[in-house]
Amino acid sequence: MAKWTPFPHPGDYQFDAASLKKQWARLHAGDAEPLPKDAAVLQAWVHYHNGEFQQAAEAGLEAGGAGITAANKATAIYATYLEKKEKTRLDLFLQVAEQAEAQAAQDPKNANAWYWHAYALGRYSQGISVAKALAQGLGGKIKESLEKAIALAPKHADARIALGAFHAEVIDKVGSLIGGMTYGAKKDTGLKLFQEALKLNPGSAIAMIEYANALVMLDGDKKMKEATALYEQAAASTPLDAMERLDVEMAQAELEE
Repeated sequence: MAKWTPFPHPGDYQFDAASLKKQWARLHAGDAEPLPKDAAVLQAWVHYHNGEFQQAAEAGLEAGGAGITAANKATAIYATYLEKKEKTRLDLFLQVAEQAEAQAAQDPKNANAWYWHAYALGRYSQGISVAKALAQGLGGKIKESLEKAIALAPKHADARIALGAFHAEVIDKVGSLIGGMTYGAKKDTGLKLFQEALKLNPGSAIAMIEYANALVMLDGDKKMKEATALYEQAAASTPLDAMERLDVEMAQAELEE
């Protein structure tokens, strides 16, 4: 494995197994991942929350089982925020999609196997262009996996965010008529999913960011004020771990542009 770009604030987050257990419910309000029983899997998550994404991915894969989820999240978040080479990013997303697909085949009731499959394919689609991804039939796979994740974990806020983004991006690319008829994408459904995600995880900076993006995609300048307010709220939130820090910094960077 090539050396990954390090998290830009090493040492700012210093969880250990005990402190992570205490904060687990708050840190996993987005993905509804159950607290692991296996110490090796918990250790992979310790690395993850501290921003040691490569160590988290390696430890998670080595632990196997529920550790695959930690590895997939660490790899996907790293690729989204920190990997500088586009080809490497896309390769990492495909790797996560494959690992998650294999995990879902072995453990079909694992909501996060379906979620990371969809998340990775969704980010890959953004990388190659949403229009191209839809032509390759990825849209249906993403939607189906996200709907499965929500059915298996009704409190999965992050799956709602991703599914809301799916509806918005499809409509943005192909229009509401074709989006609705061909891909089942609906504006009202997309916006409702973001609202539900924020009810489930009210402090989620990424929910605010993606909701803001969707408002602009679906309604353009009319919603610019509302979208900016969501970005400002995201930028002002206090991150509890490395991933939340990356989300907040993304919102801050967007506002500075």
